[in-house]
Amino acid sequence: MADLLINSPLLGSVLTLIIIHFIATVSPGPDFMLISKEALTKGRKAGFVSMAGTLSGLSIHILYSALGLAAVLASSAQALLAIQLMGGGYLIYLGVKGLRAQPAQVSDEHDRVPFTDSYWQIFRAGFICDLLNPKAPVYFVTLFTLVLSPDMPVEHLMIYAGCILAIHSGWFTLVIVLLSTPVINKRFKQMSHRIDRVLGGAMLLIGMKLLAS
Repeated sequence: MADLLINSPLLGSVLTLIIIHFIATVSPGPDFMLISKEALTKGRKAGFVSMAGTLSGLSIHILYSALGLAAVLASSAQALLAIQLMGGGYLIYLGVKGLRAQPAQVSDEHDRVPFTDSYWQIFRAGFICDLLNPKAPVYFVTLFTLVLSPDMPVEHLMIYAGCILAIHSGWFTLVIVLLSTPVINKRFKQMSHRIDRVLGGAMLLIGMKLLAS
């Protein structure tokens, strides 16, 4: 893999992909709101479980983009509308769930706020949130158009996919570790339901915007 990166055209494409995807990743969106909420209100492990769910959804986006299906989805008004309706509806569901959050009883003996969701539910929410992002097909067909070619070796594709997943993992690991650090997290513990409501309201607004656009 290291020898491949020495190749000048490949290196230029990799740098282009890294810059574009890093900017897209750090921009606040549904993934950021969901992962931040889980890390703040349920602890570090919940944050990483949520991130694992979004990585699974992201992997599917990469896979169908590599197969050329992203271009088909991006050019199909019906397909994009279906994804938009499902994605917007799911964000509204998450938003309403957040707005209904109630204050939790916090014990001094515990380092995090008790929660009722299983880790499977947290993973599933992250997976669906990323998978049903209606902007993903258009984004990935645009991104991959810059770097993909019909005769691209599998090794090159693996490098691109690895870069995308590494950027996602690296950024959200930083976010999770920061938000779950005891000094910071303890300040949010008593107002976890307010965080749920604020981030839930933001997801609700994004969902409504998707349905209305």
